Amino acid sequence: MPDISFKKFDVESTFLDPRLDFQRTSVKTQVRLDPLTGRTGHYSHFGAITPQQLDLEKYLEQQGKEFCPFCSALREELTPKFPGEIIPEGRLARGEALLVPNLHPYDVYSSVCIMTRGHVVPLAQFSYEHLHDSFSLGFDFLKRVKAIDPSLPYQIMGWNYMPPSGGGLIHPHQQYFATGNPGNQFKDELRASERFYESCQRDYWLELIDIEQRNNQRYIGQLGDSHWLTSYVSMGVMGEILCVFPRVYCLDDLTAANISELIAGLQRIFNYFGQAGIYSFNATLFFGPEGQRFFPAHFRIVPRTFLNTRDYATDMNFFQVMLQEPVSVVWPEDLCREVKKFF
Repeated sequence: MPDISFKKFDVESTFLDPRLDFQRTSVKTQVRLDPLTGRTGHYSHFGAITPQQLDLEKYLEQQGKEFCPFCSALREELTPKFPGEIIPEGRLARGEALLVPNLHPYDVYSSVCIMTRGHVVPLAQFSYEHLHDSFSLGFDFLKRVKAIDPSLPYQIMGWNYMPPSGGGLIHPHQQYFATGNPGNQFKDELRASERFYESCQRDYWLELIDIEQRNNQRYIGQLGDSHWLTSYVSMGVMGEILCVFPRVYCLDDLTAANISELIAGLQRIFNYFGQAGIYSFNATLFFGPEGQRFFPAHFRIVPRTFLNTRDYATDMNFFQVMLQEPVSVVWPEDLCREVKKFF
């Protein structure tokens, strides 16, 4: 009966270093195997990449705001509405948040949640209400779509924040969509979770939480029913933080308490980002299909940055784009120790 194992390969490269008068020098790197999917990730470039400071003031210039369809004076006029059979109200609104159709949809039911009226919102200025209203609207939309069309079994939240993340607009917004094709990472995890369950008669994610709690190397903490940890194989250059909701196996299992736990953890991570000088991230929240008990909902967040603000070089290269191989310059164990201080 297979169990969860954390496999790694230590690699050492030797060269004559011009910084040390061409002395013989060895540099160690590591390749890790994801304990669920078996996919590999590289750890290298330690100390060579640091978060680059963004000048948020420049995004407040009038020229940028004039072309933002999400800004207060424009969003009612420039954003689309849903057909009545999907959202009778045309749009969904709560507090400052407004959920509208995506003009460039990812799937049949694809939405954008405009999170705030403010055009530029630093992480420290996201209030509980901002986050709660946005998540609540998004989950409400996904539940309505599920009732209308149960043929699309997967629901996803995606969030690109600030330019290094690939976000096309500075104005804070999230994506919510239902799909039959949730992406390769989602499918690989779903299939591997099912194989583990069939082989072991245990939920991989519950097992992972138990092991990581006992090892205490990558386990950050627990907030209510949510468990926060760093991933053994990081999807992002500067690491990855993972939150698992063990008994939320589908969208309908999500409770108001779970939403509050997600927000509480996210605000702690934002506090860590503030101290670490991180200004941008990608985040996702996956919901498993209805009727299974092996793939609970989980949230992932990875910091993003430019390599420098001279050339605005992205933190992704051929490894991630062409080889589909994550590269990280931060040890998950070190990241866990830093983030844990905020929990």
